[in-house]
Amino acid sequence: MSRPGTGALGTYRPGTSLLHRAPAGAKLLGLAGLLLVLALVRSPLGVAAGAGLLAVLAALARIGVRPLLAQARPLRWVLLVLAAFQVWSAGPVTALVVVGSILVAALLAGIVLLTTPTQALLDALVAGLRPFRRLGVDPERAGLVLALTIRAIPVVSGLAQDVVEARRARGVERSARAFAVPLVIRSVRYADRLGEALAARGVGD
Repeated sequence: MSRPGTGALGTYRPGTSLLHRAPAGAKLLGLAGLLLVLALVRSPLGVAAGAGLLAVLAALARIGVRPLLAQARPLRWVLLVLAAFQVWSAGPVTALVVVGSILVAALLAGIVLLTTPTQALLDALVAGLRPFRRLGVDPERAGLVLALTIRAIPVVSGLAQDVVEARRARGVERSARAFAVPLVIRSVRYADRLGEALAARGVGD
């Protein structure tokens, strides 16, 4: 569990920086554009450029290094397993690009979360999707999905930490299978319980 002041995932940190004052909708659009570029420019140079932009935005936001890095903490075990798999299957350069892109993307999203109240982000998303209602898009449901996603990340992180501790207790801390299989099973169980809770409240009818 993150201690107060360390920048737990999604914890808004009030401030007066340029990024704090920017509209939530503009930040979401900017984030979407940056993530699209990261997805299209799949090279070490692209990752380096993304990391450089990340450093500039972090300095503008004045949120500190530790709170920002805390945004990627829930992904650490996933990234380690993914890096090992990519090195084994495609080589270190591909591993750098894949893992580096995900890490930069997570930290960019973290800057948005740290400089914008969650409710403001949800309101901006819902407002931005309302023109697409005639195409069958449900803005309120999309906002709910985003809220659940933000909530799910620290939950899955906690599940991963439990699996790591259980694996260490069994003396198989080097086994990727002993980590991946229980984590997937626990995550699916969490998703099932969440789905049942939403169905009980009439969501999805």
